[in-house]
Amino acid sequence: MINKEQDKYNNATLNLINKFVDSNQRKRINLLSQIEEEVENIFNVGPTLFEIFDSDGDDWAAGWLLQLLKKYKPVFFEDTKFNNWFKTYSDIDINYEELQLNLLNQKFEDADRLTSSYLRQLAGKLAEKRGYVFYSEVKNMSSKDLQTIDRLWIIYSTGKFGFSTQAKILKSVGKKYELLWPKIGWKKEGLWTRYPSSFCWSLEAPDGHMPLINQLRGVRLMDSILRHPAIAERHNNIL
Repeated sequence: MINKEQDKYNNATLNLINKFVDSNQRKRINLLSQIEEEVENIFNVGPTLFEIFDSDGDDWAAGWLLQLLKKYKPVFFEDTKFNNWFKTYSDIDINYEELQLNLLNQKFEDADRLTSSYLRQLAGKLAEKRGYVFYSEVKNMSSKDLQTIDRLWIIYSTGKFGFSTQAKILKSVGKKYELLWPKIGWKKEGLWTRYPSSFCWSLEAPDGHMPLINQLRGVRLMDSILRHPAIAERHNNIL
């Protein structure tokens, strides 16, 4: 009898997850609290739940489920493959496991610092030595790596963060950076947001809030990244 009851709960949970996966962005966001309430049954369903997802893809529904399990049921990650369940790729042998683990644990400030480090590596030895990237170095960055970084940010932020999200928001404000900065929380009442203390390092941050790109390098650096062919491909060349 107990097994039948558990099967009933498991089937109800799977139906909810399928509804979640099949929904559009707005409906998914509305389901988040309901999904969170089901974390016990999600855990009971176990690893087979992730068979419906593509580890080469960028479906943030899987990322959100992994984040819930990490928060409430860390024992799930005794199978260590789930700490880096999404596959990542690099042309210059960068290992993105640490970035994925930080994002999984919602350690967004650490993830952001890592992202800056990766961008310097992708820009080359001179950028690493000077400690920042020139906009002219962006065009030679690996497309595969930029897409990997963007994917991970999208996956583990319910679609809120990432370069391609920032590009979509930029388009929505008429491609005007002076309108983008307050929209993504980098400027408030005409003043630049103080780094790092005044930034919001959580999922409560505005859409597009992360990853940060040093605005002291000017608009051209961010524009070069958002218009890079790798990112343009991921947001359907909207810029």
